[in-house]
Amino acid sequence: MTALTLFVEKGYHDTKITDIAEAVPMSTGLLFHYFASKEELLEEVVRMGAEGTKSLGSGRTVPAEVPPDVYLTGFLRQMFLFAGEQRWVFYMFVLMGQVRRNGMPEQARRIADSVDSVGFTAQLIERGQQAGIFREGDSRLLARCFWASVQGIMEEMALDPGMEAPDPAWLVDMLRGSGEAV
Repeated sequence: MTALTLFVEKGYHDTKITDIAEAVPMSTGLLFHYFASKEELLEEVVRMGAEGTKSLGSGRTVPAEVPPDVYLTGFLRQMFLFAGEQRWVFYMFVLMGQVRRNGMPEQARRIADSVDSVGFTAQLIERGQQAGIFREGDSRLLARCFWASVQGIMEEMALDPGMEAPDPAWLVDMLRGSGEAV
């Protein structure tokens, strides 16, 4: 988790492999024994993040008797609780967002992009729309906005350890909404 923390706090490009080795602590040579390059280390950290993030969707099904709003609220509640106990989760959200940007190593970007929380959430939103729970509109756009909000909250909580997690129902309420369709 040392590399994760440094990549987020200093930025990937400003973090040197010697910074990571010093912080662990281990010799730079021993670190290179495990990872051939800083890029390879980043890929491994991002791979860990992708595997953790995929627990939302990837082959998972939500039983038909569980309303989508109840599922999403419970999921967020558990995620915020876990992140509160394991602060590195906030950092992982930040890093996964950073890696998706231009200028980051391509393989790490591909790994981060392999996570499709938006697609899974869009399917839940469509179920909620059919049941009259969620507002009408483009389910993928609603899912992207939902996850952008979650991403922003996780980034704020990474920056401010004293920040309390919001009530997950607030975020799910964005999907209910009233007024014009998206």
